[in-house]
Amino acid sequence: MILKAYNNAPIPSWMYGTAWKKDATTQLVLQAVAAGFTAIDTANQLIHYQEALVGDALQALAKQGIKRESLFLQTKFTSVNGQDHRTPYDVKADLTTQVKQSFDSSLAHLHTDHLDSYVLHGPYSRYGLGAADWEVWAAIEGFYESGKTKMIGISNVTAEQLALLCERAKHKPMVVQNRCYAALGWDKDVREICRTHRIIYQGFSLLTANQGVLVEPEVRAIAQRFKTGVAQVIFRFAMQIGMLPLTGTTSPQHMKEDLQSDQFTLTTEDIQMIETIGL
Repeated sequence: MILKAYNNAPIPSWMYGTAWKKDATTQLVLQAVAAGFTAIDTANQLIHYQEALVGDALQALAKQGIKRESLFLQTKFTSVNGQDHRTPYDVKADLTTQVKQSFDSSLAHLHTDHLDSYVLHGPYSRYGLGAADWEVWAAIEGFYESGKTKMIGISNVTAEQLALLCERAKHKPMVVQNRCYAALGWDKDVREICRTHRIIYQGFSLLTANQGVLVEPEVRAIAQRFKTGVAQVIFRFAMQIGMLPLTGTTSPQHMKEDLQSDQFTLTTEDIQMIETIGL
């Protein structure tokens, strides 16, 4: 299934996340694509990602006849406070230059001349948006305007910050990627803003951030009713409430099972129960 943001750019309804995969990144991306994933998420941040190894996987896939055009590539600009000493840009340069250097580095890592989605990894400010946020967002908007990326977005953002961005930016985000906690209503406030503005909400850590939910008897009962796993119930729930889920599983079997999450439909009662289970 294909989703579309307010600018009508298409994005697959599932995404494979490459955080914390380290040296296994290339092989896991190859396995994910073999399982059926066509969207890959990474970041130019060596603490948690190996973006260049994603690029190695893309080169291997090209040799197999799987062209760049058939895949959706999303990566991120990470500010210096989210990096270690191995920054993909000159930390003494102005922010606009840092973003450009990071973007060019990502293109080189991924062996491509354009991205499908480019995401600000997180605001500089904890509350509101400061001058640094606006400068970086303007630079990211420039990539969109030039056609170097088909979508732009932001991650790790609060509802207040997203509302500000939607109100004042020249180009609103097309995607938002947040860690999603059941205990916080599955990020309901941010999701509501996304729904209003036709922004694609990408939910990550749907399983790892909600371990308690996975063992709830009501959730297990739903899994038994549909003869599926509890992980697939959570992913299907995410899809039905309008999310694009990310999975970072390292199991080829789980990759295939996750992609089958759209083969059953939760009832309204199921959804209402899961929506409120962590509150």
